[in-house]
Amino acid sequence: MRKFVLPLVTGVMMAAASLHPAMAQSAFGDPNAEPAPFNPQMSALMSMLIQPRHAKLGLAGQAENWPLAGYMLKELRQGFLVVSRAVPRWKGLPVPDLVDASVDQPMKLIEAAIKLQYKGQFDQAYAQLTERCNACHTTTEHPYIVIKAPDASAWPNQDFGVKR
Repeated sequence: MRKFVLPLVTGVMMAAASLHPAMAQSAFGDPNAEPAPFNPQMSALMSMLIQPRHAKLGLAGQAENWPLAGYMLKELRQGFLVVSRAVPRWKGLPVPDLVDASVDQPMKLIEAAIKLQYKGQFDQAYAQLTERCNACHTTTEHPYIVIKAPDASAWPNQDFGVKR
């Protein structure tokens, strides 16, 4: 296998160098070059910032780990702020207004439930948040993206239970 990989990598580097001389420095380009601007699409931001935080918030609430739930709510809010700044308009609609209209009220209810450590109110507000996420997806012509409360953790290396 190694006998095949090294000539392949060398061949790719030579081909890249013939197209662009700077590529001759390494297989990954000039290590001192300025990075290209990071300009992710809305779908990437939602998958990277929003969906995991929504899930972790739900898992923390299920475990009644109120400090973690509070932290994840703060992170979810921050994620929406980043998305709103990175993509201020989506399909002609103002993203900050979409976020406010969709999730501001249920996140305030979640915050109150966390402060009171009231699981029933948390569950109800979290269900409303999830419903509002799905309504926003429908509004932006993505009704096939359906978010739900997590029924299992995707993070086997994180314990969502309360640590005292």
